[in-house]
Amino acid sequence: MVFIVIVIICFLLQMVAPWWVIIVVSFATCGIIGKTAKIAFWQSFFAVFLLWIGYALFKSLPNDNVLAGRVAVMTGIKLWWALLLVTGILSGLVAGISGFCGYHFRMAMLAKKTEQKLA
Repeated sequence: MVFIVIVIICFLLQMVAPWWVIIVVSFATCGIIGKTAKIAFWQSFFAVFLLWIGYALFKSLPNDNVLAGRVAVMTGIKLWWALLLVTGILSGLVAGISGFCGYHFRMAMLAKKTEQKLA
């Protein structure tokens, strides 16, 4: 569920919002419906990883990877698909850490609420 929500919302919002909207979406989604910390991290990671890789391939393949190849050479990676992989992993890590933090934020708020009720 977390995976699907993040993919759909990020796909729609990244058409009009900056790249870092993945942080907000992952944090909020895992903060609301994340089941465990492990699920929050990995579902967020794979959702954004696959979204960015898929979108990059969708944009890059029709032009024979010319721009991706030039950027890869400029960054010293040399291979366009390696640049694509690095981009996917970095974006996935950003989303995964954000989802992990969102889950733990919710747990902290629930613990605080329970603590206040007991006092």
